[in-house]
Amino acid sequence: MENPVLIFGAGLIGHIALEIFKSNDVVVYGFLDDNDALHGTEIHDTPIYSFLDDEGYTRLIGKKTEAFVALSSLVERKHVVEMLKNERESVPTNAIHKLAILAQDITLGHGNLVDLGAVIGTGVKMGHHNYIYAGAVVDATAKIGNFVTIGPGARIGADVTIADGAFIGTGAVIINGITIGENASIGAGSVVVAPVAANTKVFGNPAQKV
Repeated sequence: MENPVLIFGAGLIGHIALEIFKSNDVVVYGFLDDNDALHGTEIHDTPIYSFLDDEGYTRLIGKKTEAFVALSSLVERKHVVEMLKNERESVPTNAIHKLAILAQDITLGHGNLVDLGAVIGTGVKMGHHNYIYAGAVVDATAKIGNFVTIGPGARIGADVTIADGAFIGTGAVIINGITIGENASIGAGSVVVAPVAANTKVFGNPAQKV
């Protein structure tokens, strides 16, 4: 990546994204955040600006600057993504840590975060705006939709399908071939051995509906 990056969101995900870009020697201009208490401060010498007051920075996106959306709120993430699309005719860049392992034949969209030590196996198809945290494994030919979160150390088995908006907690295991429905939530440490319907929360070993 030749252009510098602006990161939307200066919370935990923003911290992770900053480390990822630094691992690849990518310059980060700064963070844009709507928390007034953070304005004028820095994270590792990277300044935090007001999203509303510093529109001059957003005007650079798509021309001289890339953007990455690092927001925990799904609603806010989608709002910023739509703003970038409609106002800047731009899509967020990927944040892939240099110590993540990605197979050569994967299909990868835009706006994804793949953190330190994550493994994306052969034939995986991944959409847009997903967060794959440290040490997570997505095994061969799995299909990941959009706006999916896969927590640290989670294990997604081969040929698993995870629909849009699903949340997979830290250390959870999804057995091969299972389908996780849209906006479903898998609790930390759970072992999923049966399909999970859309908008359903499950927890335990074996995972049961909460």
